[in-house]
Parts: sequence; C-alpha cells; structure tokens
Amino acid sequence: MAEIDLILVNGHVLTSGQLVDANVLVADGKIAGIVDPSCCPAARQTLDVSGLVVMPGMIDCHMHLGHGTSIAAPQVPGDADSESAAAAAGGITTFIPFILSTHDYTEVFSEIRDIMEAGSRIDFGMHFILANEMHLSRVGHYVRELGIPTIKFFMTGRGAEAQRLGMDNQDDGRLFRLIEELGKAGGMLCPHPENVEIVWTLQERVKVRDPEGRNGLASWNEARPAFVEAEAVNRAVYLARQEGVPVYLVHISSKEALDAALAARRAGDRVFIETCVHYLLFDTDSGFDGLGKVNPPLRTAEDREALWNALRDGHINTVTTDHVHRPKQAKLGGIWTAAPGFPGMETALCSLLEEAQKRSVPVETVSRLVSENPARIMGLPQKGTISIGADADFAIVDMNRPTTVTSADIKTSAGYSLFEGKSIGCSVVHTFVRGQPVLQDGKLVSQAVGTGRFVPRRLTHLHTNSRTGT
Repeated sequence: MAEIDLILVNGHVLTSGQLVDANVLVADGKIAGIVDPSCCPAARQTLDVSGLVVMPGMIDCHMHLGHGTSIAAPQVPGDADSESAAAAAGGITTFIPFILSTHDYTEVFSEIRDIMEAGSRIDFGMHFILANEMHLSRVGHYVRELGIPTIKFFMTGRGAEAQRLGMDNQDDGRLFRLIEELGKAGGMLCPHPENVEIVWTLQERVKVRDPEGRNGLASWNEARPAFVEAEAVNRAVYLARQEGVPVYLVHISSKEALDAALAARRAGDRVFIETCVHYLLFDTDSGFDGLGKVNPPLRTAEDREALWNALRDGHINTVTTDHVHRPKQAKLGGIWTAAPGFPGMETALCSLLEEAQKRSVPVETVSRLVSENPARIMGLPQKGTISIGADADFAIVDMNRPTTVTSADIKTSAGYSLFEGKSIGCSVVHTFVRGQPVLQDGKLVSQAVGTGRFVPRRLTHLHTNSRTGT
C-alpha cells in the first residue's frame, strides 16, 4: 500500500450504499482503503470523525457562475472563489456551471477554465449553453475535444427572454438540429422545458388581474403553470427519441412535468430527471415574494409532495441547486421585475438531509441523488462514491448539530439566503477535495483557493444502446 497521507478514523462511512463504521485511508488524493476501525496504519495526518457521517462530496451538476448581475460566466477568479467557498461550506466538492457566451466556446474555454482554476476551491466541469448557429456547428468539437458533452438548450429562448440572456431567438428546428449533432458526437441534451409563447399569453392575463404582483409567488406560478413545463418536456424528449439521444431534464418542478418525463421513460426513452432543493422544500405559500422568483416557478404544496413521492420511489435521478449569485438588489421590485434565480449551495445538502430525515428518507438515498447519480450520469467516474480508487472527496456531516443561517456567515457574493434566520438541523463540519481540506471544523481553508481543477467528461456509457450507435 502507498504511504497514507490521511486517515479518517471512527466515522460512520457511507460506502457501497450503506453506512458502516470504518476508517478511510487516503493516498495521493485517492481513497486507498476502507478498513475496520481497529486498523489504523501510520499516516501523515489523522482526523477523528467520531459521531460524524462521512459522505461522498455533493456534486452540484446544475448551477451558474457569473459576475455581478450576469450569470453567463465567471470573469475574474474572485467569482469562482466566492461561489466555491459557498459550495465548500455546504459539502459540495464538484460543481458543473452552465456557461453562456455568444463567441465560439473554443475561443473562450481556456480563459474561463483558467479563471476558475485560479479561484476555485473545488473541482469543476462545464456545460455549454447553445446560443447561436455558430455554436451548433461546433457541437462535435465541444463534446469530443473539450470534454463538454452536455449542452443546454433554452426552449424559452425567444423574444425578451432571449434578449435577457444575450442569445439568438431559438426555435424547434434548431433544437432538433442540436439533437442530431449530439447524437453524432455522443452528447446529451439538457433542455430548459417551458413553452414561452404560452407563458407570454398567460403572463399578460395574470398581470391584468394582479398588476402590482401582490400575490407574489402564486402569480408567478400562474403565469408559468405546470402544463407549459410538461408540454415542453413532451416535445423535447419526443424529438430526442428520433435520434436516440439521452435527455437530462433540468429543474423539474411539478407533478405534471414529472408525469410527462416518467411516461417517456416507460416508452423506452433515455430520460434523466433532475429536481432542485428549493422545489422539495418550498412552495407558493413560502412567502419569499421576489426573493423566491425562479424559472420554473416554485409550485404548489401538492407538486412538492409529488416530487418527494417520486424521489422516495426512485424515479428522480438527481437533486441540484440551480444556484444563481446575482446580488440581492436584482431581486427588488416585486414579482414582475425581480430577476429569476437565487443562491442555494451553502444550505443545499444539510437542508435536504434534514427534510429527508423528517420524511424517513435515509441518508443513503440522499447521497445517491446528490453524489453517486450525478457522477454516473455526468461522466465523472472517479467521483461520487467512497470506494477504493475514487477521488477522496468527502462531506463530513454532524447530523446532530443544528446551524442557524446568518447574514454574517453567508459566503456567496449574492449576500443573502432563503434560509437566512432559519435553523437547519445538521451541519457540514469538514469538506475534502482529493484528500485536501477545503473546510475544517466549519471554517474555510484559505490555502484551498485555486486548488480546484477542471475535469473533462465523456458520456460513452450513455450511448452504447442508442439508435445512432455512437
């Protein structure tokens, strides 16, 4: 055995899908052994994690990194520093931001990667957002050469919503051509599923009834109801079926959209279903007004229960944050003018664990949704599990230590949290990335800034049975 750099002793370790009492050995950034607590070989560092749960680090495969009010891409290392600090504090050891540019991503990729590597405390991948025809012509290169096999398509990318994101008007013809290119290259479609033309129609009607947005989140949900999400899910997966391309449905928020996705799966389509922590914890009655504005909207309590039932039954594949770090000022002005999206990485894991515990959903299930499944689906075979040879990425949690979210403790540059002033029933004590501490005893490790590394991804395992044969 290689010389041991680190031993985690006396922990409750989540390995092979179950919690066991074990010591974890780390060498050269990898897990070198999972041994009985009585086995304690010499090591450079020993960390006693008695009474704590040692989980694989969370992989947040849906979040955004931007600068100021833009969520397109990080522009300076500080953008990656602040948001990876939020991630590390929340037990996230890898994140995959959605990157948006009007330029050829080949031209901007190296710059964005270098900015992130200069500031990030945790490892990262990237998704690219298709914004124009030039991007479409380069999909094969992005997938094969850059290690970016997941391409997002905003089905809402028309009119004012396209202008807000700085992209060309998108249409179903371009969506289908993207699917064709992904099929050739071995990529996966990540559609934002909402029918924007119907949203425009309904939003004008709701504004007539509630011009000042006094009904807050309820009006936002009424303007972008569940059926416009479900219709777009049906359309995206049906088109992808023609080329045998896998579909990763981002931020499924409603029972209606969930049912549409499950029907496609029963029909044999390769469909992965993501929901977000906020759809599992909040609804239209949660009282956030503009702070809680997000697309798709927070739904009803009935939708939230449907998501939990699907999660419990194994129908949902991943839970993510859709973290957005625009400053709080962008959320002012009420429901009609507030910018969509909010931060969530710092509280995601523990708030999810707390609610899961209340609902008798085991820690093992939560870990599968936030670590193992994201790693497998997104092409990160070295991450997501505590197993020999895997990267030594750990979120070490005290399930019995509540933490209160205060403004002084918030790490994200957004400067606020939907959980501000609330107590969460557990806390992340330590976070490790490739065997190196990024959070120790609840405090960020300053030396970790700039230690995160870009991880290229491949999805060949998802295409072996596709019609294209790629």
